[in-house]
Amino acid sequence: MTAAPSLVWWGRMYFAVQALGGAAWWVGVFLVPGVREITIGSLHPVAVAVFDVPLFVVGSALAAGGIRWAAVVSAGWTVLVAVGLAIFATVTTEAGWGVVIMGAAAIGSGVAGCAVVLRRIPTQWVVRGPFAFRVADRRRADSSHVVLTFVQIAAFWGLFLAVIPLAIHFLEERWRVGVTEPHPALSAVAVPLGVAVLVFASALGIWSAVTMSTWGKGTPLPSAMPNHLVVAGPYRWVRNPMALAGIAQGVAVGLILSSWLVVVYALAGSLVWNLVVRPHEEADLESRFGDDFRRYRRAVRCWLPRFRDPDGNGVRPQEPVRRDSGNP
Repeated sequence: MTAAPSLVWWGRMYFAVQALGGAAWWVGVFLVPGVREITIGSLHPVAVAVFDVPLFVVGSALAAGGIRWAAVVSAGWTVLVAVGLAIFATVTTEAGWGVVIMGAAAIGSGVAGCAVVLRRIPTQWVVRGPFAFRVADRRRADSSHVVLTFVQIAAFWGLFLAVIPLAIHFLEERWRVGVTEPHPALSAVAVPLGVAVLVFASALGIWSAVTMSTWGKGTPLPSAMPNHLVVAGPYRWVRNPMALAGIAQGVAVGLILSSWLVVVYALAGSLVWNLVVRPHEEADLESRFGDDFRRYRRAVRCWLPRFRDPDGNGVRPQEPVRRDSGNP
């Protein structure tokens, strides 16, 4: 993401809000026992405040004034506190809401710190190393791309839809920030709904993956990207059906587990994908397929199906196209 004065301004505004919020929180800690109990537990408030007030509250205020070193200090301290509180809460089952609040602040501080210090958000790291964009070997049979795609699906679904959500759910319960005894009627609706959404979204994900690997002669991973621009199957209706399916799957798992943190995890993943990954992916597609991709992007939305193109002509999904990237 490139530098812009508005980006720096937003970073400074974030630190200003964080400074005010931090100050209000410390007032609550000292005046309201309930606030102290759910955010720092049995930790001594004075012992914590002697470090947190200058490094978090004052540091954020200075960062709001555009002082770069203060942004580094505030962001670094926020991350340290979030990690420390997470360990403390996991061991003691205290201060769970403090972990949630400081975890969110750590993410916000990190992004705002990049905006103030670097004057940009360095999203290019996502397309380096093993995730750098490389076109798959077109000499491989379609079946080999399909097999590799299903191996990727098994690995990613196992990690992002099982291991991580179960870990989040465990911590949610351990930190005592989960939904306490949800109403039976709510559970009776949420679990079947979650199962239905999971099945539908998984089917969409598999359909999308198979379409990409057979029509595109590649895989969903950046390290073996399709050789052809694919406008077939679900790609006739939305540009990124696999991402849409993955987000829906994550939300469904959250409903099944009755875990609001897992739902937040899934929605946060959608923001990361949309703001960090997608711009690089679409820039690569535009560089390889040029006008063909630009026409496709105008006609088909990223998230919501469009049944008519911007010029008012009907989008005809029954006529998928395949465009070669021209790479050997």
